Amino acid sequence: MSRPDPADERLAGLRQRLQGLAYGGDYNPEQWPAATWREDVRLMHEAGVNLVTVGVFSWGLLEPRPGVYEFGWLDEVMDLLAEAGVGVDLATPTVAPPSWLAHEHPETLPVNGEGRRIAFGSRCHYCQSSPVFRHYAARITERLAERYAGHPALAMWHIGNEYIGFGCHCPVSVAHFRRWLAARYGTIAALNDAWGTAFWGQRYDSFDHVGTPAARSRTVSGPNPGQLLDFARFSDAAALECYSAERDIVRRHTPHLPVTTNFMGSFKHLDYWRWAAEEDIVSLDIYAGPQDPEGPLLAGYNFDLMRSLRGGKPWLMLESATGRNLTDGRNHARPAGQLRPRSLQAVARGADSVMFFQWRASRAGAERYHSAMVPHGGARTRTWREVTALGRDVARLADLSGGVCDPAEVAVVWDWESWWALESPDHPSNDLRFTDRLLDHYRPLWNANIAIDFVRPDSDLSGYRLVVVPNLYLVDDTGADNLTGYVRAGGHLLMSYFSGIVDEYDRVRPGGHPGAFRELLGIEIDEFAPMRPGETCGLRHAGHTGTATEWQDVIDLAGAEALAAYADGELKGLPAATRHRFGTGTATYLGTSPDRETLRRLVLDCVTGAGVTPVLDTPEGVEAVRRRAADGTEHLFLLNHTTDEVTIDLVTGPDRPVDLLAGDAPEPVTGRLRLPPFGAAVLRDVPANHL
Repeated sequence: MSRPDPADERLAGLRQRLQGLAYGGDYNPEQWPAATWREDVRLMHEAGVNLVTVGVFSWGLLEPRPGVYEFGWLDEVMDLLAEAGVGVDLATPTVAPPSWLAHEHPETLPVNGEGRRIAFGSRCHYCQSSPVFRHYAARITERLAERYAGHPALAMWHIGNEYIGFGCHCPVSVAHFRRWLAARYGTIAALNDAWGTAFWGQRYDSFDHVGTPAARSRTVSGPNPGQLLDFARFSDAAALECYSAERDIVRRHTPHLPVTTNFMGSFKHLDYWRWAAEEDIVSLDIYAGPQDPEGPLLAGYNFDLMRSLRGGKPWLMLESATGRNLTDGRNHARPAGQLRPRSLQAVARGADSVMFFQWRASRAGAERYHSAMVPHGGARTRTWREVTALGRDVARLADLSGGVCDPAEVAVVWDWESWWALESPDHPSNDLRFTDRLLDHYRPLWNANIAIDFVRPDSDLSGYRLVVVPNLYLVDDTGADNLTGYVRAGGHLLMSYFSGIVDEYDRVRPGGHPGAFRELLGIEIDEFAPMRPGETCGLRHAGHTGTATEWQDVIDLAGAEALAAYADGELKGLPAATRHRFGTGTATYLGTSPDRETLRRLVLDCVTGAGVTPVLDTPEGVEAVRRRAADGTEHLFLLNHTTDEVTIDLVTGPDRPVDLLAGDAPEPVTGRLRLPPFGAAVLRDVPANHL
């Protein structure tokens, strides 16, 4: 019998306290006079807020001088929130070390690849290898945990903020990197073998001779690929050490409370598979642009990733935007009504919260024009009206807290180390971008309302009908054998180009391409032929004419059959996509980047062949997702992301479902459901076989 997960027990306590989904956001009372705090608490009650994140950037206020602490203001805020019944996700404030630390210990400031030390004046201005920084970070964390461990407002812990894994090149970091390499390889001979240092005479005699990879402007030629990859691994590991040290402190004082830190979705520099295993619940900050026509798509794949990181368990959306954010040169307001479906989309895909940055819009600082739950115009604004209405929606979905999404039939492989290696320099094309290619594969699935999970190459794949593998450049033998075994046992697999090329050390696999997957795919790739920017080539697939771009593999069939072919150019008539019956399964391979319509056809052809069932056929721009309550009751989310009214035909069983968002006494739904522009419906108790 498996032992219960301690994280589940901690989260059960949080859910019991919140009595539903979390609703709220980042609260920064230190920016405002005490009189405003009381107004904030009143407005939080009006909006239905039950959880706020406090203290993220407060180190310099809590410890204005070394060893001198001023907790009085935070005591008052915590007391006010406790009296109002609002829980606190209390942050350790170590993302923004105070000015006195930078002044008295300038060695704690990081050094970039150009050799320049980063200055104080923003945030994340610390060397994550610095023992001095780690000492002071542990000290303020200890003081916070001691003081607030028994406070009635404290609901959970928030460690740091948006860790970035900055690769520091200072002498302390170089020494730390050397120790990390020695632990990883054991001997310098093993490192030389892994990095292939016989090339260009780069052989090392000692770990003491190894440095961090300098910026290319500081070297005559290109860097060692193995060194680059290991430095990415090391920088990730050093950041995780900082997180773990603070987590262990707060957990010692409050072992019953959950601990998290906020991820940034498809963020390149941290391996969130590793990080998710070290926290109780995954948390996300997400800022899909309000004017981006693919905003729901971009948010959807980030939500699916967060849910997948801990095996389908609920996660928290800790930050999003009620309106504009500051990610573009021109930052537009959010259209009226769009906030509702964009927020409920997170809940549909497994979130146990809807939260924002931030509660009250700032008057000063870099993000003074970032949107907030309480805008500069206060409670008389459209945004405030939408925030309070959304709070009522979230409250109506309370029974979803702790519930999970229906099992997915499709898995998409995501591996951070392969991403790091794929986008390193000196490849046949240096323009490949992993997330762009991944979205190419995800888009047809999302548009067809097909549920997906993200998985690692070595994950258990036996429960999936189809596994999609976008550009898995780097894969170790365990991952390669797992994917091969999945197809051999009857699975359907779709893989795209430049996959299986190198091992875990970024060394080219011997015997020709596609390396680890030649037998599985039944092909041999004679040459890589990246295309010039803007260049296209005709493509034919099943009577459809399309175009290819970005890349062309020169494919020799070795057991596979051609599924699509190039229609013109130097490779006219040669295979562009192939299919191979392997064992009792099927492997489909894309040797190029087809246009969106052709790729849609190819992906959905694999979906059909694998017997995958969409959630529901809906008009374009209407998302259908299933999630169960903690008691197993089915909920169908229907989200209209368009500015048009749409009608959805529903074939329901004898027990007609109700729309939980339709008011306090909703009528049963049957037949045709009308959704206004940016409309949303959540139908409770709709078994899949009734639609």
